[in-house]
Amino acid sequence: MYTVCNEHLEIAIEEFVDVYEQSPDIYELERVSFTDWASPKNCDFCKEKPVYLIV
Repeated sequence: MYTVCNEHLEIAIEEFVDVYEQSPDIYELERVSFTDWASPKNCDFCKEKPVYLIV
């Protein structure tokens, strides 16, 4: 699972495919919510605010 900014979306997808050998589901963080999970404040690759959840 990755939470990433626009700039790092492609990198996260490539890493996900390398690890799991399947394409990920991609969600916009503004449009999803989970009761027991809060979105991290930073992208997994930089200090920018994450925009996407890759699972």
